[in-house]
Amino acid sequence: MPTAPKQRDLARNSLLFRCFGVIVIGCLVVLVFTASKTCKPEPPSDRSPSEIIEPGWSGRLEELSVAWNLLEPPQNPPPRRLRIALFVKRWPKAGRAGGLERHASTLHSLLARRGHVSHVFTADPGGAAEASENPNTIFHFSKPSARGVLDPDAGWAQFLRENASSPFDVVHSESVALAPRLAANSPSVAATWHGIAYEAIHSEVAQDLARLPGEPRSVARATRLETQLFRLIEEVKFFDCYAHHVATSDYEGEVLRRIYMIPSERVHVILTGIDERVFRADAEKSLAFRRRHGVPDDAKLVVGLSGRLVKDKGHPIMVEALKEMMEEDSGSLNGVFFLVAGEGPWAARYRSLGASFLVLGSLNSSDLAAFYNALDVFVDPTLRAQGLDLSVLEAMNSGKPALVTSFAGLTESAIVGPEMGYVAAPKVSGIKETLSAVIRDGRSVLEEKGSAAMRRALKLFTATKMVAAYERLFLCIASKNAGDGGEDYCRYP
Repeated sequence: MPTAPKQRDLARNSLLFRCFGVIVIGCLVVLVFTASKTCKPEPPSDRSPSEIIEPGWSGRLEELSVAWNLLEPPQNPPPRRLRIALFVKRWPKAGRAGGLERHASTLHSLLARRGHVSHVFTADPGGAAEASENPNTIFHFSKPSARGVLDPDAGWAQFLRENASSPFDVVHSESVALAPRLAANSPSVAATWHGIAYEAIHSEVAQDLARLPGEPRSVARATRLETQLFRLIEEVKFFDCYAHHVATSDYEGEVLRRIYMIPSERVHVILTGIDERVFRADAEKSLAFRRRHGVPDDAKLVVGLSGRLVKDKGHPIMVEALKEMMEEDSGSLNGVFFLVAGEGPWAARYRSLGASFLVLGSLNSSDLAAFYNALDVFVDPTLRAQGLDLSVLEAMNSGKPALVTSFAGLTESAIVGPEMGYVAAPKVSGIKETLSAVIRDGRSVLEEKGSAAMRRALKLFTATKMVAAYERLFLCIASKNAGDGGEDYCRYP
């Protein structure tokens, strides 16, 4: 048994360790919430990093710190046909998929149309996965892990067999689908990050601060808050295993360079893009969708929310904000209709707010496109500071302004100025104040903001721009690794 002095030493060391942890987390809170310490969040800069590029720029692509989406997409067929290995934990099934899976599906389906061949290593979906219409997309399913996702060793074994018969030009991993230990020492690997541990710390802090009065901190959240810093440290260590890193937002790219200390030439910003053929402005769809779901023609405004109706997506603070608005002024939402596309625990709570709250459930892509067109403004109350939410980009591409919470991924890449939307502090008072401003502005102002949002979306957030950027990155990686004196695709144009 430890002696009394040793017990005192252990207790003192434990206290010091806890104090150190509190100080470090406190510093992180100051860093990530600097803009939230005043009564009102500071408006984002009118110009984001993805607008700072000289017209006619030329040079080495490895030196490009802004989004590759700004590069002119090629007008001709690709100069060479790439053989690509894609590792993704799951593949979309029956129209249900998260943002990461939808990103992988959109990207590699369009690369296949460009003539490239993608071998997809993923978990067997246990049923009909979304089929590819192009023979250039080849699936290699394996037995899922206990968590229902790709077993990295099973996928790697399949990859080695395929690579032995015909080597791949590039290996693409969506997040850590290709485990770091397997990616190490391969110059052909590029990993796309849709959220990283540094952003997760911001998310945890925001979600804890957003607890409603009287709501206790859960044991699970307390545990995550205590362990998240160590997860960040471990992530910084293993990220070095990946030769190339693709950041899906400007902010994420900056964090990878500064906090994760990854050399700039290995960090590439390629903003998430959505299929502009599906998500586009269509006035006819707007009227038809409203009437189908019982929105009167004389509605003052139509506000939309979509996605998983769960706590970390901000729906508790959204519902509470709406309740307080109606309690404080019973006429504050008169004539305003809310369309909620999605499923989850908060669906019933939206319904309980009244007849003007219409919960539509999950929608397929076609109906989702019509849903965005039916709106005057889209609201994303998320409490997750990770990447770019597809729903915001889909709304912008449909010509709608967005109200988003003040996380840097969204405010530095998407809603970068008041001319295209609104930014709210991620708390009940922030949502109330900003939604009230939306209602005061009215439909004519929202239409102007929606036009500005669509111009930005067409400039940066289309699948065409995203696929062109990835194609050029993969060509650059392949030509650099070939080392045969052939064409240097790392030089632009």
